[in-house]
Amino acid sequence: MKENKLILMEKKIESLTKVVQALINEVQINAGLSEGTLTAFQLYIGKNKWKKLVEKIKTLEEKNKPEKKFETDVE
Repeated sequence: MKENKLILMEKKIESLTKVVQALINEVQINAGLSEGTLTAFQLYIGKNKWKKLVEKIKTLEEKNKPEKKFETDVE
């Protein structure tokens, strides 16, 4: 490859690295925001209501969990 192409590739990689770092920072900010929102909600509804809500969600997840079926017919 020519030196010019290598220099262009290096610049593109550097710019992509910056974009990925910015995206990672954004994800971390969103994770912190969602954790804070969840904590505020937990405090707002109270400990007992929170436990009931968690149990209700668990039962709903169990009901909606797809059954695992294994095929025994092998051709």
